[in-house]
Amino acid sequence: MILSDKDIKAYIESKKIEISPEPNLEKQLGSASLDLRLGNEFKVFEHSRRSFIDTRDPEFHNGMTRLIELKDDEPFVFHPKEFVLGVTVEEVFLPDNIAARIDGRSSLGRLGIIVHSTAGHIDPGFKGKIVLEMENIGMIPVLLYPGTRICQLVFQELKSSTSKPYYKKEGAKYANQNHPQESKLETGD
Repeated sequence: MILSDKDIKAYIESKKIEISPEPNLEKQLGSASLDLRLGNEFKVFEHSRRSFIDTRDPEFHNGMTRLIELKDDEPFVFHPKEFVLGVTVEEVFLPDNIAARIDGRSSLGRLGIIVHSTAGHIDPGFKGKIVLEMENIGMIPVLLYPGTRICQLVFQELKSSTSKPYYKKEGAKYANQNHPQESKLETGD
């Protein structure tokens, strides 16, 4: 079952769903979703330093990206066909019986901005900032500013609590993430 605005508000107020910093519900709460804001850190891929990514090499991620940190009023110039990792301002903690889905916002989608490539599902028991797998599929650069409402979370209540919440998974690679992180793909994944 997808949570409505009333459910989301009640779950946040009762701390069943934890969002930090606390969202401005008047601006961020939709009919059945909660908008999250763009953080000020980006990982930009260094395609001119590498000719390929070898997913069998355990060190493939070394030197693959560089971190860009922006001031609050400084724009990120998002060039056409560029793929970057971003992060939300908000940290999210989901209980064992709530999953979430990240979706783009229509207003940015109409500019060619995609906020997730394939990883739109957020497991029950997840805690951390949401890493955004962003691409500008448009034809012209777009200036993105920290604090912009960049994506929306749609919350889904499970019929029963999971026996494998993310925080209890052995090898949960992205638990408690607070910065954009590269792939932690391991040989054999």
